[in-house]
Amino acid sequence: MPGSHLHWPFFEARHRAREQALDQWCAAQSWEHGQSGAALDASCKAFALRLGEAGFLKIAVPEPYGEDAGLDARSLCLMRETLARHEPLADFVYAMQVLGSAPISLFGTPAQKEALLGGVARGRKLAAFALSEKEAGSDVAAMAMRAEPDGDSYVLNGAKAWISNAGVADFYVVFARTGEGKRGVSAFIVAAETPGFEVSERTPVIAAHPLGSLRFRDCRVPPDAMLGEPGDGLKIALGTLDLCRSTVGAAALGMASRAYAETLKRARNRQLFGGVLGDLQLTQAAVADMATAVDASALLVYRAAWLRDSGQERVTREASMAKLFATEQAQKVIDRAVQLFGGEGVRAGSVVERLYREIRALRIYEGASEIQQLLIARHDLRREGAEKGGAKAP
Repeated sequence: MPGSHLHWPFFEARHRAREQALDQWCAAQSWEHGQSGAALDASCKAFALRLGEAGFLKIAVPEPYGEDAGLDARSLCLMRETLARHEPLADFVYAMQVLGSAPISLFGTPAQKEALLGGVARGRKLAAFALSEKEAGSDVAAMAMRAEPDGDSYVLNGAKAWISNAGVADFYVVFARTGEGKRGVSAFIVAAETPGFEVSERTPVIAAHPLGSLRFRDCRVPPDAMLGEPGDGLKIALGTLDLCRSTVGAAALGMASRAYAETLKRARNRQLFGGVLGDLQLTQAAVADMATAVDASALLVYRAAWLRDSGQERVTREASMAKLFATEQAQKVIDRAVQLFGGEGVRAGSVVERLYREIRALRIYEGASEIQQLLIARHDLRREGAEKGGAKAP
C-alpha cells in the first residue's frame, strides 16, 4: 500500500522522508480544480504555486536552485507516484515542471539555468516541452519545423501539436530543424510572450489536461536561446526522455495503487449474497492479479530510476520497460477496479471512474507503448548483433 515498497533496497533514508512528507501534505490538501479552459489553467498555476511554496518542486531542479546536486530519478518517481495517487492533475503539473525544465537542467548554460530554474522550483515559472508535430510524433526524423539563422538571431517557422501546458507555460523548450538528418535538430528556449509565437488551438482530451497546438511565424529568438550546440536537439530530447519516461511509469503506478486500495475497501465492505464481495473467489483472483501487477510495476520503475542514479549513462531500455509495463498494467488494474465497483464504478466523479479516464493518456504520453516496444527490441537486437558481429537492427 502507499509507501509499502520503500523498504526495498532501491531507496535511501532521504527518499523515504520525502515520500512520507509529500504523502502527508497531499492528504491535507483540497484538490478541487477546473475542468477546462481558463478554470483549468488557473488550477494548474495554483497547484504549481502550492507545490513550490511547500518545497516539493525543489526536487525537480538541481542545486543551487533545488535540493540535489543532480536530478535524482528515484525522488522524481516517488514524487509523481505519490501525487498521482492523491490527485492526477497535481501529478500532471509536477510532470510538466520536470519535463519542461529538464533540458535546461541537463544541457543549459549557467545563464539559462539562472534565468529559469529558480522560478520553476518556486512554481512561478511553468514549463513545457515542445517536440511533437502532427506528422512527427515519435518519428523525429519527420520533423518539419525549422529554425533558420538570420543575422544575430534564429527565426522559427512551423507548428507543434499535442503540447502539454500549451497556453499555461511561461516558456517552452522547442525542437526545430537547423539541418538535415539526426544531427539536424536543435533545441531553443522560447518565452511565451515572444512575438511570432502563439497557441493556435487548445485540444480537449478525455482527462482534464491543458494540451494544445503551437504556431511559430517568423518567431525570432536570440542565439543564447539555443540549448547546447547546433545539432544537439536529438541528444537533448533523448536525454530528457531517458530521465522522464520512468517517471511516467511511476505516475501510472500511483494511479494503479489508488485503484487497488479503493478495490480492497470495496471488497471488504460491499455486502452481497450473505457476505462481502471479498469472500468470492473471483474477487480474490482479481485482487491477487492487481497486487502482483502493482508490485511488478514498482520493481521495473525503481530499477530504472536506481540505475540512472547509480551513474549508468543511458537507461533507455530500462526506462522504456518501466513505462511500457507500468502504464499497460495500470490500465488493466483500473479497469478491473471499475468492474468490481459495478454501477458505482461508472458513476461520473467516482474515484475509479476518474482514474479510468486519467490513465489512458499515459500509455501515449512521452512515447506510446508501441514505441517503447520498438526501443526495447532494437536495443537488444543491436546488442546481440554487436556481440556476434552481425548486422544491426533497423
